[in-house]
Amino acid sequence: MATRSVAFVTGATAGIGSAIAHKLAAAGYALIVSGRRAERLTALADALQTAYGTEVLPLCFDVQDATATMDALAGLPKNWQKIDILVNNAGLSQGLSPVHEGDLGDWDRMLDTNVKGLLVVSRSVSRLMIAAGGGHIIQVSSIAGKEVYSNGNVYCASKHAVEAITKGMRMELNPYGIKVSSIAPGLVETEFSEVRFKGDKERARQVYIGYAPLQAEDIAEAVMFMVDRPAHVNIADLTILPAAQASSTMVRKEL
Repeated sequence: MATRSVAFVTGATAGIGSAIAHKLAAAGYALIVSGRRAERLTALADALQTAYGTEVLPLCFDVQDATATMDALAGLPKNWQKIDILVNNAGLSQGLSPVHEGDLGDWDRMLDTNVKGLLVVSRSVSRLMIAAGGGHIIQVSSIAGKEVYSNGNVYCASKHAVEAITKGMRMELNPYGIKVSSIAPGLVETEFSEVRFKGDKERARQVYIGYAPLQAEDIAEAVMFMVDRPAHVNIADLTILPAAQASSTMVRKEL
């Protein structure tokens, strides 16, 4: 890479976010990485610096907290304000219940993280990209943004919102030379199900039995494909599934 380029990955402390950060660092990007778990964030920054010799700026905040998010981004040092790539990866699911049994706290957490958190980060970073004359924003969405499944009501709604926001941003930021892309993974074996089931490791493990799910590195490689396209190419929308998965609810399992 001829000149220093900066990539910013939210939700970078585990799973898909960590894998994306490693791929970008290996490609020579200086990294801004954010997450809400300080110990994991420090460990990630150390690992990236040690493995790739890249510059890393860790920012510890929870995207659910709009004020903390805006303060962290407003305080970026001058040499970190030209952000070339933003990967909005922070997201989660909480619970798996029909609407009449839903938990309001779970709903708030999903909407505050998956929708409002993405919006707040995008608002701050897109302003920096406009000032710099371009950039690329990649949203990590979900097959749940393309389809709806029973008991996934609010999570699916949050990811449908991500899809709509992405389309709107693509139009709004086009005049400024900013690409906007979305990648929608199917079943990926990460901490996702453990978070959804609130620490129930056995229930989470059952989700991935009987077939070969995607791994975080598969999504990271797809993100790098988006990033590496020539300047005149934008991969606007990419859905990636394990071979055993045909839809959000159809998975071929061999038990």
